[in-house]
Parts: sequence; C-alpha cells; structure tokens
Amino acid sequence: MTRKIVLASNNKKKLGELNDLLKSINVEVVSQGSFGVESVEEPFHTFLENSLVKARHASKSTGLPAIADDSGICVDALGGMPGVFSARYAGEPSDDARNNIKLIASLQGVENRKAHYTCVITAVRSADDPEPLIAVGVWDGVISDEAKGEGGFGYDPYFVLPDGRHAAELTATEKNEVSHRGKAVRTMLNLIKERWYW
Repeated sequence: MTRKIVLASNNKKKLGELNDLLKSINVEVVSQGSFGVESVEEPFHTFLENSLVKARHASKSTGLPAIADDSGICVDALGGMPGVFSARYAGEPSDDARNNIKLIASLQGVENRKAHYTCVITAVRSADDPEPLIAVGVWDGVISDEAKGEGGFGYDPYFVLPDGRHAAELTATEKNEVSHRGKAVRTMLNLIKERWYW
C-alpha cells in the first residue's frame, strides 16, 4: 500500500529527488500545490524552524502527514551566509543566476572558499504532532569562480566537491548519494520506518 505525504514545496526537482528516495518504503510525495496550498512565510533564522513551520502548514492545510525541508549554502568566510536566505540572497523574486552572481562578487579577493550545504528535513503526522521527526544532512565543498555542469540547481554550478567535480556535473543519482538532501532524506526514511510504524 502506497501512503501519501505532502511536500511543503512546489519545487519539482525537490519533489523528484524525494520521490526517488522514498519510493523504497512505498511513500508517494505529492506537492502542496496539487492541493492548492500556498507557501507559508519563513520568518526564522534557522533551517529547523523554517522547515517545521512549513511542514505544519502543509499538514494543517491538507489533513495529510507532511514533510518539509529548509536548506541552503553556508559560506565560512561570509559568517554562514547566505544560509536560510540562500534562495533569495539577491532579493525577490528568487533567481539562481542573480544569487550566484552576488555570491561570487561577495567572495572576490577571499582566499577561504570553504562552504557547505545544509539540509534540515522535518516530517509531521499532523499539524499538531508533538514529536516531529528531524533529519539533518551536510555536504562539504568550496566555492569556485567558474561555473560547470548542467544539472542540479541553486549554487550547484559553483560548488566544487573534494573530487574536483562541480555539484552541477553530477547525475541525479550521483547527487542523491552524496548531497545534503540525500543524506537527510535517508536519515528521515529510517526515522519514518522506525517511528511511524509504516
């Protein structure tokens, strides 16, 4: 029996990644947009708080269990920025190209290019679930001035892995194996199996 969890996002790439990773436990992830649910404000300064408010909103609006993530890139030399502001680093509306231009400009003349993606995923059985499941994934790399690759999204073209490849050069399967989201989703998968008795 396939069970449904609503994703508190309308990002098709996130939806695809989550479905690829959760199909092994017969969970179908459906977007909140398919229920006519609009995004909720993300007023907090931590990935955890933003993820949780999104999951609770999606669950309350649909009556289904919900899963949400908040993720972003944290650059050491910028004190962890863009962090929770990664998607709108260059302002509204969110635009990957403008965000990347601003990030590279912010790092001109900076030697320390260490960065990491962080993903916090929360899942709730209901809007008032007192025990949300929480999973965290981190993906280390450095920021390059040069963009490479056609895959991924966000800052992936400029994010260089320890093996020298840019995140945008990975296939979807390769990315799921090593990325912050892939790590967090695998942890979440185990938490759902252990805690939700599915």
